Amino acid sequence: MAKITVNENLCKGCELCVKACPRGIIALSPDRINAKGYHPAELTDEAKCTGCCSCAIMCPDTAITVER
Repeated sequence: MAKITVNENLCKGCELCVKACPRGIIALSPDRINAKGYHPAELTDEAKCTGCCSCAIMCPDTAITVER
């Protein structure tokens, strides 16, 4: 099973990963705000993640790590 890990300190909430995810399972956290004042991205359904790396490739801040 694959999963992504988002480094919340690097994430600026640009939503490029949200748009790049073919499964639609990444969203900005409605509850958390990082030190920079942004809502970081989070994986909403780990069971559906295929580890395609589209989110990590699109992330301009290299805040996403994909584990397979």
